[in-house]
Formats: sequence, C-alpha cells, structure tokens
Amino acid sequence: MASTSGGSERAGRFFLGRKASRVRGKTAEDLRLLDLLDSVAEASGYAIVRLRLMGGDHRRNLQIMAERPDGTMLVEDCAVLARAISDVMDAVDPINGEYTLEVSSPGVDRPLTRLTDFATYAGYEARLELDRLAENRRRFKGVLAGVEGDEVAIDLEGEDETALIPFAWITDAKLVITDQLMKRGAAARAARLENQEEETQ
Repeated sequence: MASTSGGSERAGRFFLGRKASRVRGKTAEDLRLLDLLDSVAEASGYAIVRLRLMGGDHRRNLQIMAERPDGTMLVEDCAVLARAISDVMDAVDPINGEYTLEVSSPGVDRPLTRLTDFATYAGYEARLELDRLAENRRRFKGVLAGVEGDEVAIDLEGEDETALIPFAWITDAKLVITDQLMKRGAAARAARLENQEEETQ
C-alpha cells in the first residue's frame, strides 16, 4: 500500500499488482463461453454482464445476465438474446451433456463486472471481494468514486482517504440496495415506460 497524488487530483491509497480479471466469468469454461457468446450478444444489440455455468455432470445451468447499451433489459430482450444464443450453442455444442439456458437482466442490485460499471455507478454503495488479501482482508464496502485508469476508486467505510483498487484484483462486486439506488431504478423504469408509450402513439 502507498499514497499517491501523481497525475490525479484525488489523493488516496492504491494497491500494487495486476492479474487478469474473472469478474464476468469465474471458471475457464465460463471464459471460453464468453469468448464464443460476446460477439453473438453484440450482434443482437446486447452486452453480456455476467456468465455462469453451474451444476454437475448430469444437468447444468447456463446463467447469462445481459443488457442493452443504455442499461435496460426487458423480458422481450431476454427472449431475443436467448434465441440468438441457443442457435449458436446448438451449432457449436460447446457444453457436454444437457443444460438449461437462463437469460436475465442484471437487476437493481446488479453485479459490477466491467470497469465502466464502476464509473457509471459512482456515488452508489457497493461491496467488493478481492482475489487476495489487502490490508488483511478480502472484502470491502464503500461508496464508489469512479475509476482512475484501470483501478476502481472507492470511499471505504470509516476511512478518510479514497482507496484505489486494481480492477484485475476484483473477483466479485455488487451494488448495495439503498434508497438512492431504488430511486434510480424507479426513475429508469418510468423513463422506459414513457418511451414505450411514445413509440405506440
């Protein structure tokens, strides 16, 4: 740990080191599926937020969270993306045995899996889990303060300085449900409904 203010107006603490991030997919198999399906989602107008292949040898569950570039994901969008993914999965057959495909939106207390997510949700409370100990702990909670290069800035509970944590160290990150977050979700739903009403008129 060290203190720095070089090149930035935000003085704080940062942690040294780099490692490939596995936030969107936990296992090597998850990451291989992401390599296959990211382009499928993008071609359909969506981005995969997180992918998890779970279960045993007999019956597995492929869970995919996705969203549009504007952060929305309706039930109809889930159905469209599920069909596109199913077509590719049927053709390539990358999973041994039977599996069930689930496509969903990230939800209000969404996982934060891309560096841009931490910038988008600056000002909101989040929990982070790291792949290693930093100051004798792996779990951190605080208010997101944006990003600095490839590091996540977070104002930790009970600390005066902003901490800068390498995104590559983060194995799990999720927004905490607060009144502020619920209001944001309600405003987004209201705007979406208003747009739908205008399109049908």
